Parts: sequence; C-alpha cells; structure tokens
Amino acid sequence: MRHMNQQHVLGIDIGGTGIKGAMVDLASGTLVADRYRIDTPAESTPANVAKVVAQIVDHFADDLGDGPVGITFPAVVRHGITLSAANVDESWINAPAEQILADQLGRAVVLVNDADAAGLAEVKYGAAKDAAGLVIITTLGTGIGSAFVYNGVLIPNSEIGHLEIDGYDAEKRAAASIRTKEGLSYSEYVPRLQRYYETVEALFTPDLLVVGGGVSKKAHKFLPKLKLRTPIVAADLLNGAGIVGAAWIAANG
Repeated sequence: MRHMNQQHVLGIDIGGTGIKGAMVDLASGTLVADRYRIDTPAESTPANVAKVVAQIVDHFADDLGDGPVGITFPAVVRHGITLSAANVDESWINAPAEQILADQLGRAVVLVNDADAAGLAEVKYGAAKDAAGLVIITTLGTGIGSAFVYNGVLIPNSEIGHLEIDGYDAEKRAAASIRTKEGLSYSEYVPRLQRYYETVEALFTPDLLVVGGGVSKKAHKFLPKLKLRTPIVAADLLNGAGIVGAAWIAANG
C-alpha cells in the first residue's frame, strides 16, 4: 500500500467523448468538488490524451501534493499495458499507457479498466459496501462492462459483456444502447436481461449482482421482474463511480 495517509486523491475517467477528473475523499467515497471535464481529442492517441489528462491534473494541482493519480480507461489493462481500445484511437492497443501517462504527468499513475474502477467503488462505498464473497458488477451502457470483486479484492479484466449467449455477443442483445436503438419497452427488454443474468449466475454463482450504467436510474422498471437466485441491486454511485474507484486504487495500490 502507498500514500494511505493522503485523504484526498485525484481520480480521472478517460472516455470516448470526455475526460473527467475530481478529487475524492477516500473516507466517504465522495467527490470533494465538481468534476472538471475536457472533451476527448478528436485524434485520441495516447500522446494527445495524455496532454488533456495533464490539463486536468494542473487544474487540481493545489490539492494534489505529491500523491498518485488514479486513471480509468475503456480497455483491458494488464500491468499498465492497454490491450484493447473502445471508442478511442487504435494506437492504444498494446501501448505502455500507464508509463506514457506517468511520463507526461511527472508523477505516479495507476491505470485501471473503467468498469473495474466503477465496480470496486460500489464495493468500497456503494451498493455492495462490505459485501462478502463474489460480487459481480455490470454496467449497462453502450456495451456491457463488468467487474468481479471477491471479498473486497478486484479480479480485473473480466469482460463478461462479451459472453456468447444463444449465438450472440451478449452486449449486442442486452446493452442499454440496444434497447434504445431497437426502441424496446422495458417489458420487451427484460427477457434479454433475464437471459443474460441467468447465464452469468449459472457460470459464476455470485453472492451479489450489482447493475450500473445510466439505465440503473430506472432500475425499478426491470430489476424486480428478473427471476434469479442471486440478489440483484442497482448501483449507488452512478456517474462518479469510475473516478471514485480510480482514486481508491491509486491510494491503495
């Protein structure tokens, strides 16, 4: 563990359209002030994105001290290498992204998959706080992001939005964007979620399922209709979850 005495840590969430940052109070998991956002560069190469991240770090420079920065990214991240790239330039694939960002910022950086960061935040501060056993967090958005957390420890890069179910990549049938694209009512959407979550349940036998993403604001329209053995609840932290999780990981290693 490192910098555990630092109460406030900067978390930054890199997305395909925007890069957002905020200082996080690690005691409560809340944002200390409003998020600061800059559009993602049209040419979203590692070098260009790193420059924008540096602007966000500069914005919070008075509060940072010499602590590390936690950064989320929409990709599989293994030992600081980005092995994929969702909605960003393909030059991120196999890039030493964590090192690129650290060199640009001149400080320690911890890079983590965006869904993993959001999921861990739900376990540390949100809907799954203090939950024992295996918690699976899924985010229903453009695709389906996922995080596995076992007894408070993140098992990274699960990517179970890409399970093949009934001959389909799961997120091509059950992501929130598909519901919107196909104009499905919630009653029409529920069978797709049922098929997805019953498959996840059969494969992994989790102790708790947490559903995040923008659609979780309407969780009352679909969660009570799912028939599962596993408790399934809506996420608490919504849009700030990635930033909170990134800050926690940066502080705790």
